[in-house]
Amino acid sequence: MAAVELEGITKSFGDTAVIHGVDIAIADGEFAVFVGPSGCGKSTLLRAIAGLEAPDAGSIRIGGRVVNGLPPKQREVAMVFQTYALYPHMSVQANMGFGLMIAGIDKPTIATKVAAAARMLGLDGLLDRLPRQLSGGQRQRVAMGRAMVRDPKVFLFDEPLSNLDAKLRVQMRSEIRALHQRLGATSIYVTHDQIEAMTMADRIVVLREGRVEQIGSPRALYERPGNTFVAGFIGSPAMNLVAATVQAGTPALARLDVGGCLALPEGCAAQAGQRVTLGLRPEHLRLSPPADPAGSGPLGIACSVAQIEFTGADTLLDCTPQATALAAAVADSPRLQVLVHDAPATTSGDSVWLAISADRVHVFDALSGQRL
Repeated sequence: MAAVELEGITKSFGDTAVIHGVDIAIADGEFAVFVGPSGCGKSTLLRAIAGLEAPDAGSIRIGGRVVNGLPPKQREVAMVFQTYALYPHMSVQANMGFGLMIAGIDKPTIATKVAAAARMLGLDGLLDRLPRQLSGGQRQRVAMGRAMVRDPKVFLFDEPLSNLDAKLRVQMRSEIRALHQRLGATSIYVTHDQIEAMTMADRIVVLREGRVEQIGSPRALYERPGNTFVAGFIGSPAMNLVAATVQAGTPALARLDVGGCLALPEGCAAQAGQRVTLGLRPEHLRLSPPADPAGSGPLGIACSVAQIEFTGADTLLDCTPQATALAAAVADSPRLQVLVHDAPATTSGDSVWLAISADRVHVFDALSGQRL
């Protein structure tokens, strides 16, 4: 197996720069996920590693060897595509072994490798079928098997589950993760779905507009997002981001533009009078009576319930901060989402009071968006 290192990678298509000096180091045997919105450059980076795109500058190393000048077949990587890319006229067995046949591997060896991969992927009884006779999940397994038989140093996955229905995506991401654990191969997985990233990755690389915003474990990115972009992208439902101004005093408080006041976490670097953005995860907000510590005014946010989404184990409340003298001057007052685990005794139109523990509040500088 092999580590993958990207150093100073840039890439433009015509006059459009899509990758801006990216540095990423992926450890041997790691499952890394590139995640970000459409157009952020994640697939371009993957194709550069595979040798399907040539970077304009920078180096790509696989197993310590610079591979910039090597064609794809000499990089010892295998790629699983979004569209499966199976030959429709070939059987499952022929599709899985085709790359080995082209490489000049003898038939007995091909048969052995295909049989072993088919057993691991549950394709034993499907080797004689054509792709049109398979389900979407089975086709994706064939595509994975075709990659496996090559014994690559690095597996590359380019949004492999985006064509599957929701239930099958859940099943297949578990299977891909289990396959990685059995094989122990370095794997790089591209997706725009942050739930896939959170559930599958050892480490996540968050990309935006061709730049790395943050790299870390799923837990690290969830608990300590480095900026407002990562905060709003990682987590489902998305984090609430609310503008506020820091007030002097002990404990440190922030007055929200939409009305209400919240305590800031101990040790927060924000200064009195500073404009900040507060990050409030829906699952950390709670319905609570107003609290008034030391006469500083009630802590929390007065809201009206706009919508209620009952999903079984959880209920999502879509709340609108109630108009106050301060909030009335704010155009397009944001809605706050609240995720509760018990069905609340409330209906649309009810008034509620939202509270949150100070240590659950994320604080970002309003201008730079960076964590404070």
